[in-house]
Amino acid sequence: MPDIFVNYRTTDEDTGATLIERELSRRFGSERVFRASKSIKVGRRFPQELLTAVRRSSVLIAVIGDRWADARTAGGRRALDDPEDWTRREIVEAFESGALVVPVLIGRATRLERRNLPAELEELADCQYRRLDTRNADADLARIGDDLAEALPQLAEAQRQLGEERRQLGKGEADSPGIRNRVGRVDGTVVQARDYTHRQNGGIGNVGGDIGTFINTANGPLHTGSGEQRNEIRNGGVQFTGDGANYLEHGTVNQDFGGRRESEVCGEGEDRRGHEGRQR
Repeated sequence: MPDIFVNYRTTDEDTGATLIERELSRRFGSERVFRASKSIKVGRRFPQELLTAVRRSSVLIAVIGDRWADARTAGGRRALDDPEDWTRREIVEAFESGALVVPVLIGRATRLERRNLPAELEELADCQYRRLDTRNADADLARIGDDLAEALPQLAEAQRQLGEERRQLGKGEADSPGIRNRVGRVDGTVVQARDYTHRQNGGIGNVGGDIGTFINTANGPLHTGSGEQRNEIRNGGVQFTGDGANYLEHGTVNQDFGGRRESEVCGEGEDRRGHEGRQR
């Protein structure tokens, strides 16, 4: 059952009504705040829903913009003078049911005057109003909420209970080891997910810990890190290990010289130039 009924004219300040409804719903709970476009379920008969909600509410917020009083019916008549105008009917119903009626003036809207209202609505001009300015929306919305919590004890209690539930929820999340995360210094990529799949060509499987340097699908000779180089040619079944070797396949000469002394490369008593000449 709603405690707060948000009354507004769709051709005037439906945006202001939405702001008010959302803030009060956040503060007191959505089920306690009635706004027609939000609260009436699909297929339900809106005349009955509107009147029932007004009669059950403890407070009606009359959202009033600068076009509220001069809105016209399809026939050109001022809407407020039409007994079938729903904005008017809801306010009259709230007065008759004894609900607290709070006008909220939006933007440039001025204070209502009795002489500009039909007799059934003259009382609205006497109700203490609040103002909502978009330039000061947070403070204005907070004040409206504070006023309602002070005026209606059930709203103050609803606010207290909702705040306690949110604190307990936050505490439960903080205490849950399943969602506690801490990331210090990271070199690379951090992924948080329930399931994570990594695909790679020429894969090396699942590796735990450090793997050093990983080359994925390399083409051509590679040497990383320090130490000797090992080449393996699988088709020919030839392996090179050590300081140096020559290998010729399909017209290609591959030479690899390590750190051996010059005399060991050329041989005893043989000059270096002669050796290089034969090498060519």
